[in-house]
Amino acid sequence: MAIAIIGALLFIISTGLCATEGNQGLQGKSLSFEKQTYSNYAILHPKKPLNLDAFTLCLRVSAEPPGNRDMILFSYFGNGADQLNLWREHDGRFSLYLASSKEGVFFSLPQISTFGTQLCVTWESSSGTTAFWVDGKMSVRKTYRKKHKVLGGGTVILGQDQDSQGGHFDVYQSYVGEITDVNLWDFVLPCEFTSEALGGNVINWGEAQCKIVGEVKMYESGGNYVEEQIVE
Repeated sequence: MAIAIIGALLFIISTGLCATEGNQGLQGKSLSFEKQTYSNYAILHPKKPLNLDAFTLCLRVSAEPPGNRDMILFSYFGNGADQLNLWREHDGRFSLYLASSKEGVFFSLPQISTFGTQLCVTWESSSGTTAFWVDGKMSVRKTYRKKHKVLGGGTVILGQDQDSQGGHFDVYQSYVGEITDVNLWDFVLPCEFTSEALGGNVINWGEAQCKIVGEVKMYESGGNYVEEQIVE
């Protein structure tokens, strides 16, 4: 892993690729963000641009949710705006924000478990119908951002909220916990049938390549720490 000492700031940022040569992306692996920070994150490389008039976004998260602060779960920023952000809010609710709208859509859901929770959100443009799914159980439906479109050309980051493309992070919004099985489809999937074995056609965790920055650790499903990574 490449290590760079950043001048007078005297802190270390380590950078590498999340997938080793010849393996199957991130299949069977999780990323661990162990502390609140502005310097630890992972950039995911989608299979194709996120030009979306509908989507299903799923991820499995394991965390001990912090009190009284926001926590980003998924950040996609492009064309000068937040295009698709998924949050656990400071008051315990979950929210979806599209296209830098100051108004998100909020849901009261069961909290993330330290043992792992599968969280999905579905949205489609024609009606604006939005719903969350927690471990295969659907929330109430709400209407949000009808006739909108998520634009391509952006950057997907796990662990931090982007206030500009690829940067300007806020330590108090960083993710603390583990993330795995991040999959994104460009259509609404019936999530009661969703499992980690199904790979998204936009982001497929089993095939995904990504770049890690900072002290993000990668573990195999059996709990083994993955030490070998390609230096970019």
